[in-house]
Amino acid sequence: MADARWRLVRARRDAVPDSVRRFSARARRNRLRRAAPLLTAAVVVVVVGIGAAVVWFTPAVAVDRVEVTGASLVSPDDVRAAAAVRVGRSLARVDVGAVHRRVAALPPVGRVSVSRKLPGTVVIAVTERTPAAVVEQSAAEPGLWLIDASGVVYTRAESRPAGLALLRIPAPSRDDPTTRAALTVLRALPPELLAPMAVLAADAPARIRLELTDGRTIVWGDATENTEKVRVALVLITRPGRTIDVSAPSLVTIR
Repeated sequence: MADARWRLVRARRDAVPDSVRRFSARARRNRLRRAAPLLTAAVVVVVVGIGAAVVWFTPAVAVDRVEVTGASLVSPDDVRAAAAVRVGRSLARVDVGAVHRRVAALPPVGRVSVSRKLPGTVVIAVTERTPAAVVEQSAAEPGLWLIDASGVVYTRAESRPAGLALLRIPAPSRDDPTTRAALTVLRALPPELLAPMAVLAADAPARIRLELTDGRTIVWGDATENTEKVRVALVLITRPGRTIDVSAPSLVTIR
């Protein structure tokens, strides 16, 4: 029997029914319609990637200004010096965390926010500390200094601001137990005791006293039982005596 030979013959156009051609066309359109969002997303990713690369690796968007707000006790120039942001550096590559840490280390700075603003600005917003009292130091740097409620001594005071109590502490600092005890007592004092007080002196955490403007002294002791000590002191301050000892409020003495 003769060998069978097969040949691939292209069908004539009119050999394919119109219904088959229409079905194939619809299938192609549906495939393109489903692929369109993926293609669009891919284009967006490529464009964004190129833009990010331009911003990150080139000086096309570079720092040309460091804007400082909220600084008065510390000058804007001092803030910029502490921030150490290099002009001309890519804005995206500025380490805002490191800038934050450097500026926050300035003693007068209580809080700080660092952000980028296009086209080329680094914004440093400073909130300075609020004074709780004036502290009179007798250590390495004598004089009057402002101290906040957490015990941070942060700037020199030429004179005692109105409304702030005067503290006398050997070595005031945030980590000093005597400082913390003195501030605890200060927060507990009502206006009736703050007004006649010249100095709140603390030699140690348990050796706190109020020195009054008329020369009398209220021995406070430590920073416990403050509510009861205040109650007793307000009664005894109206009586004669140079020294009022309320360190043990259940057993007070007047001398």
